[in-house]
Amino acid sequence: MAAISNDWREALSEEFKKPYYKTLYEKVVEEYKTHPIFPPSDDIFNAFNYTPLSDVKCVIIGQDPYHNVGQAPGLCFSVKPDVAIPPSLVNIYKELHDDLGCDIPNNGYLKKWADQGVLMLNTVLTVRAHQANSHQGIGWEKFTDAAIRILNEQDRPIVYLLWGAPAQKKAAKVDNPKHLLLKAPHPSPLSAYRGFFGCKHFSQANEFLIKNGIEPIDWQI
Repeated sequence: MAAISNDWREALSEEFKKPYYKTLYEKVVEEYKTHPIFPPSDDIFNAFNYTPLSDVKCVIIGQDPYHNVGQAPGLCFSVKPDVAIPPSLVNIYKELHDDLGCDIPNNGYLKKWADQGVLMLNTVLTVRAHQANSHQGIGWEKFTDAAIRILNEQDRPIVYLLWGAPAQKKAAKVDNPKHLLLKAPHPSPLSAYRGFFGCKHFSQANEFLIKNGIEPIDWQI
């Protein structure tokens, strides 16, 4: 498990000392030894490594990594550049097109967003191959709760794009008046037509950032 290499490391340092994290670490190491696990162990903390705490201006929360071979790059909703675009991301791109006129990309790699200050955080950071949610309940939720708590303490404007009940529940403790929570149904084909399409979260996020004197995000992939 590669370490976090930027200011998140200090911010999360108390978590690394807690008993639950020791148990989580040992469990994850054992899982990588005995099963095919995604993402690759060096990519587990990519959401944090690509988007330093001091740079975070937007947060997108997913559930757990994609569980098919070669898909997961350690960023929620994203896949590696040569992998077919998953259905939820297809719908995200449709909404981006309708909201901001963005062209539909030919790949699903979202690192460009992470590089601009969008924290692409899954609730659970690892998964067994072909077994969705297989690492639920082993401790990642506590760790990512701590990250949300740290974000809530930041004394600057941050916008959260919360798609679906799990993401909205995750950020329920965000009560910083400087932060903006935008909520919509999940972009999966099962729920996108219940209000994800037409939510205009991307333009609303940029309007919020501009209003607060922050560089907006170029959402075009």
